Amino acid sequence: MDNTTAAPPPTPSAQPNSQLASSAAAADALSRLLHRLPPTLSLPTRRSNPAATSFPLISLSDPNLQDLLFSASSQLGYFQLTNHNIPSQLATSAELESVSLFDLPKDKKESHFPKNWPLGFEGDEYGNGESFLLDAECSTVSTELVLASLPQLTRALEKVGLEVIELLSKGAAFENPLAEDPTRKCSLLWLHGALDGNDGLSGGSYPYIVGLQYQIRCQKYSLLSDSGWVTVLPQVDSIMVTVGDIAQVWSNGRLKKVRGRPVASLGDCEKSSCISMSLFVTLPSESTVSPLLPKVIADGVNAKEDEIVEDEEQDDIHSICKTGRRLFSSFSFEDYAWRVYHEPLLFKDPLDKYRI
Repeated sequence: MDNTTAAPPPTPSAQPNSQLASSAAAADALSRLLHRLPPTLSLPTRRSNPAATSFPLISLSDPNLQDLLFSASSQLGYFQLTNHNIPSQLATSAELESVSLFDLPKDKKESHFPKNWPLGFEGDEYGNGESFLLDAECSTVSTELVLASLPQLTRALEKVGLEVIELLSKGAAFENPLAEDPTRKCSLLWLHGALDGNDGLSGGSYPYIVGLQYQIRCQKYSLLSDSGWVTVLPQVDSIMVTVGDIAQVWSNGRLKKVRGRPVASLGDCEKSSCISMSLFVTLPSESTVSPLLPKVIADGVNAKEDEIVEDEEQDDIHSICKTGRRLFSSFSFEDYAWRVYHEPLLFKDPLDKYRI
């Protein structure tokens, strides 16, 4: 038997000091402690069956699509799309493939999807359920495993996501770096299998621009928005879209966001409905994240980089966009992703560290 210890996942890019490493270690230790608290001391969770809140329903064929998307994204950070071209049969077939993955023995889950952070299989270490994090092609290293529907669904959702990003960039008046250079994006398919009524409330997440999830059946989801937890009930066969933290930074705060993936309100779900398939349109690990101001504004900011805006009334986001004042500092995507992935959603907003 080979007793060689597996190499740890890659660490973020080197920093001038050890603050990042120590912060990550402290967060990881605290996370383990929280997961082991007895029931009487555990953190409060969401209500078992909360009422669904308003959930904007937008048709992709609406002539006012850009305005509708911006309105929902700037006020809420989430919406649902109809009149798309993704057939329900494709989503159902992809879900069946997902079920087959979670039915695999644990050793095959790990060997078919070797760990290459953030890609790979995540076991149920803390009672959050199991997850597969796959690239856009749903790549495996096994000749026994053939996935057809999952890659098709991933590409179809990615196409819708890129269209949404382009329209949001116009509505929120920021430069879309993906329009001219598609290599500046990557997609991450997050398959999650909830166990014993727990859908991973205390687990981590991953940064993204927009998140998309096909709604196969009538089921409620909880979203961690900027205003707190909300419960939504998407229409069957719609695409649930959440605006991510990267889009909020790109828009310089004009867009609201949802942290992490939608969390299923399990209730008395069937086995298949305990599995969620969330696509994150995100960035390559070597990226740098910063507000993407319109070129005219950005030129003015560069010319007056050290100027202090003293008028407090200009703290209004619309005024900020006009004056070019930045709400976020630039940061390494890889370092930020590592932190978001290893900190439970119950922790404070990771973006707070970069607010100016």
